[in-house]
Amino acid sequence: MAVVVVESPAKAKTINGYLGKDFTVLASYGHVRDLPPKDGSVDPENDFDMLWEVAADSKKHVKAIADALKDDNELILATDPDREGEAISWHLEEALRKRKAIKKDTPVSRVVFNAITKSAVTEAMKNPRQVDQELVDAYLARRALDYLVGFKLSPVLWRRLPGAKSAGRVQSVCLRIIVEREMEIEAFNAREYWSVKAMLATPRGHDFEAKLTVLGGKKLDKFDLSNATEAELAVAAINSRDLTVTSVEAKPASRNPSPPFMTSTLQQEASRKFGFGARQTMASAQRLYEAGYITYMRTDGIDMAPEAVHAARDAIKDRYGDKYVPSSPRMYKNKAKNAQEAHECIRPTDMSRAADDLKVTDADQRKLYDLIWKRTLASQMEGARLERTTVEIGSADGQVGLRASGQVMLFDGFLRVYEEGRDDAVVDDDDKRLPQITQGEATRKSSVTPEQHFTQPPPRYTEASLVKRMEELGIGRPSTYASIVTTIQDRGYVLKDKNRLLPEDKGRLVTAFLSNFFSRYVEYEFTAKLENQLDDVSAGDREYKDVLEGFWQDFKVAIDDAMDKSITEVLEKINEVLEPHIFPQEEPGVDPRQCTNCGNGRLSVRTARSGGAFIGCSNYPECRYTRPFGPPGMEPDAAGIPPEGKVLGEDAGDKIYAMKGRFGPYVQRGEVSDDNKKPPRQSIPKEWPPHEIDLEQALKLLSLPRLIGPHPEDGVNVWANIGRYGPYIKYAESTSDRGGVNANLESLDEVFTVGMNRAVQLIAEKVASRGGRGKAAKPVKELGEHPEAGGPVGIYDGKYGPYVKWEKVNATIPKDVAMDQVTMEMAVELIAEREAKSGKKRKAPAKKPAAKKKPAPKKKG
Repeated sequence: MAVVVVESPAKAKTINGYLGKDFTVLASYGHVRDLPPKDGSVDPENDFDMLWEVAADSKKHVKAIADALKDDNELILATDPDREGEAISWHLEEALRKRKAIKKDTPVSRVVFNAITKSAVTEAMKNPRQVDQELVDAYLARRALDYLVGFKLSPVLWRRLPGAKSAGRVQSVCLRIIVEREMEIEAFNAREYWSVKAMLATPRGHDFEAKLTVLGGKKLDKFDLSNATEAELAVAAINSRDLTVTSVEAKPASRNPSPPFMTSTLQQEASRKFGFGARQTMASAQRLYEAGYITYMRTDGIDMAPEAVHAARDAIKDRYGDKYVPSSPRMYKNKAKNAQEAHECIRPTDMSRAADDLKVTDADQRKLYDLIWKRTLASQMEGARLERTTVEIGSADGQVGLRASGQVMLFDGFLRVYEEGRDDAVVDDDDKRLPQITQGEATRKSSVTPEQHFTQPPPRYTEASLVKRMEELGIGRPSTYASIVTTIQDRGYVLKDKNRLLPEDKGRLVTAFLSNFFSRYVEYEFTAKLENQLDDVSAGDREYKDVLEGFWQDFKVAIDDAMDKSITEVLEKINEVLEPHIFPQEEPGVDPRQCTNCGNGRLSVRTARSGGAFIGCSNYPECRYTRPFGPPGMEPDAAGIPPEGKVLGEDAGDKIYAMKGRFGPYVQRGEVSDDNKKPPRQSIPKEWPPHEIDLEQALKLLSLPRLIGPHPEDGVNVWANIGRYGPYIKYAESTSDRGGVNANLESLDEVFTVGMNRAVQLIAEKVASRGGRGKAAKPVKELGEHPEAGGPVGIYDGKYGPYVKWEKVNATIPKDVAMDQVTMEMAVELIAEREAKSGKKRKAPAKKPAAKKKPAPKKKG
């Protein structure tokens, strides 16, 4: 018997079923070793020696594999077929050898399969190999580079740019893409232009639309009609002339399908069609892969195995008929420079199986499978055949010319199944169908309309278009796209709003800092070149330590130089770089950085401890002028409140102020002093004009949060307060509790008047609308005490399906397992897998007290 190691328990269960009782299949639960998050884990002074450590949560999994090898003296490493999978296999072998679990006579081999199907797995077992050291070296180089950037550059950010959280080798470049796009948008000046359209009719009375293309005998360019007057003159020129069809030209056209999916294009299309984030897409794809429904989902490859191509063609023929199958298979060539990432495309493992044929209830997984299945079939279908018609209409004197375009679908081909989405809407006049029009016939004008337009700034990136841009620049790889895009949002550098990515203040500041003090390391070309060097390592064309040495020499100099700069120097450089954006020249001869409040102070970027940025006066504290970070005019409406604040009156010996802060107007009790560094404050709600606020209103605000009282059922406190989304009540011990139930109030006045009866009703309605969330759920079945750590383990039926719960850990029960089939052993395994994924350490079980000795029975008599 042999011990086979894969990455997840779900995969282990499936593969065990394929291989049978002659194999023991265990899970590593992902990476088993990593660099400890402390300085010195990579030592550039000692030939880049790397200090690896088995994660606390992984020790038991490594032990389980080691214990299995005591009985079965053969190890087969079957982790994922990419660089990360190769690294996990290498780490496992190294860790097991360190434990002396692998003996001199223990055979160790590596197998890879691109799909979790019986045929793919059994075929892989027939073709074992050794761990690919070149792929491992590429992993080591990337891991060392990411560590060196993270642990050497991030502390520089913390010390020289208060509030910044971290920098990353690729994440910082990705952030720069988003910041530069936002600055393009802000610097954009819209340009006005006009077009003229005419609704014409044929002699048979059929209407069609044509656009003005020639005026005064000259072809019109986009900006030739620059204002309403010129557009009206063009309208008059058309109306004063008879128009005749001068030519009708019909040309055949065709559209071919897109290639099948690779990682980046799958993320892009799932974002366009479903609004999925990159992480959401990869999570669903992982589940589909582990269930055996699709091939491996981290790939740069777009080619398809010959047997899969034939299966796709057969499925097309069976479903749609012979005419949709091209005479020869379509061939797609990989773009990847080496075989490391160039696995097969992402495709269904069974082409005949549509989404409706799957035993999958998760909506996201069904949508994603349907997308992959349709794209794969479409990629092997006949192209669409069209006929595009262009009609030219003109006046007899040649002074006016119009054009009408349209197209007719002759054969839909692959479009019957699938059409690729677009990142941004595009208006295509050619999609219209034209009536029968003959050259030489006159046309009748029913209306001539001028239309005003303005040029539009480039659109903000979506996650999909950002991944596409990263791919174009050669930044990142399939295994990293999702994590990079997610990280910059988690760090608070980028905000996602209506599916578009906007840089936050922190993101702008970090980019400005890095672009000036570490410019080389956020250059697109440098980052892409480094990625190519790492690809060379995986292809065996370069030594990984040479790459590390070349990077480190210059990087260390840049680190030392940046540490020599003071915070003042850094902020002044940021002022200089961002000046066109935050201090634009609005009036000739007036210094845009002159303080508008005191008249002689100089405005500058300041950083708050919270990490935000704002513009403040150099004469602080004498002048308390502030405004939000960004161009002038972004201030909240706080007219009538001077920078030093407005005294509204006194209460209990304290002065009550209305103040203007960088995050909006607020009221304050008392003054800032050494004894009172944080006086009570409350934001002024947008419903109350700041300049009209009076003492009574200010005291109402300062009384918040208002305790309504204990809930009559359980005694938990009920509060009324105003939050960032408006007035609400909170059902929790304190307003700082992250749990509990929040219910919106209809009006601001209710915050100060709502009573317990109304509050109880709103809380009950909120809990009911959430399917009972917020109340303690009751288990469907209690399994008993956790055998290792204690505490009750139960099975619950949640909104998204059944799950196992132990303490604060919720672990989803696999779709193919019924609730009544879950045993304690299975529950413990699911809980352990969930803990490993979340990275949380299990607390040590409480020691049970020693059993008390029973007193000896008293002797009778």
